[in-house]
Amino acid sequence: MLNQKEINIVKSTAPVLEENGVLLTKHFYQKLFKNNPEVIPLFNKANMNKGTQPEALAGAICAYAKNIDNLEALGEAVKLISHKHFSLKVKPEHYPIVGSNLLESIKDVLGEAATDEIVNAWSKAYFFLADILIDAEKKLAESKNSFDGFKKFKISKVVKESENIKSFYLKPLDEILPEFKSGQYITIRVPYAGMTTMRNYSLSSFGNNDYLRISVKREDSRIDEPRGYVSNYLHENVSVYDEVEIGAPAGVFTLKERKSRSDVVFLAGGIGVTPLLAMLQEAHRSKNKFSSINFVHANQNENLQAFRDDIDKMVLENEHLTAEYFYDSLNREKKKNEYIGYINENYLSKFNKKSIFYICGSKVFMSSVIKQLRNLGVSEDNINFEFFGPLESI
Repeated sequence: MLNQKEINIVKSTAPVLEENGVLLTKHFYQKLFKNNPEVIPLFNKANMNKGTQPEALAGAICAYAKNIDNLEALGEAVKLISHKHFSLKVKPEHYPIVGSNLLESIKDVLGEAATDEIVNAWSKAYFFLADILIDAEKKLAESKNSFDGFKKFKISKVVKESENIKSFYLKPLDEILPEFKSGQYITIRVPYAGMTTMRNYSLSSFGNNDYLRISVKREDSRIDEPRGYVSNYLHENVSVYDEVEIGAPAGVFTLKERKSRSDVVFLAGGIGVTPLLAMLQEAHRSKNKFSSINFVHANQNENLQAFRDDIDKMVLENEHLTAEYFYDSLNREKKKNEYIGYINENYLSKFNKKSIFYICGSKVFMSSVIKQLRNLGVSEDNINFEFFGPLESI
């Protein structure tokens, strides 16, 4: 534990670190990868190149410094980080490596302002948090049917869901399927440039006893970023009977337990449908837990949309379930449950403000939807979201 003097030092340096946060974390990652190249496979190269990973780390460091005397306020963030670290196989031995490079970076960036007293206080703060995360990650590995490291799964089926989305059905070679909650993700590890690289993919199916399913959007190159390596690798190189390495399910974006029946609204943008589809399948099987189930899926067009037939089938089977669809454009006359354009505040106002909202999609999609829900007076406790990328402000 930190003493009060050390807590005061960490809190007092928060504004300085906030001002220099991104500079500090960019310097840190350069130092880390130079000094310890063995940790490079733990990081998403695309997020590093875009700068979102350094930004996310800077935000996390500042949040920790500001709340060092009130760690309960960081409970959800610690839970999310521990799940992410567990999924990427961050080990206890990695924490001292990160810690030494981070403390050296603080010295380099802050210069004379980084006194021995300040560096010592931050060292103690860092390793205090590291112990919390190590303990949390150990418990995740010990949960029922979970596993540490990677296991080999066989591809039992590949299904083309849309113009750019394929589903991969995965069966464990040892026939022991890990338990998971709807909304969680797994990690895929594939060969890359003489080593390996990893990506998290949401499990897009729930309630099956003999396979896991992920549904992967092929990320083509764009002006602002190159094509996605792992998504294209899976689309182009992986087929039925191939084996892939899988990390155990993880993630905190799951259906909340409710003491009473409630209304639930799922808002999906494009490939963000994957965790929400698994949640919808669970909700569909638990009809008595929800007063109403509302599923909304926004897409550019029908050719890029996945799983509409699956969703519409559940609607026919469940009188409490409705589904509506938004498109940028349609090449036919729209149906009564279809809209042309974007989800807007006027549309969202029809839902009960006390509904539980689950949102997943691009950063632009989620920023817009979450802002509109807040404008409508929806409680922060009822707004739940998953973002495919480093933790950052939405």
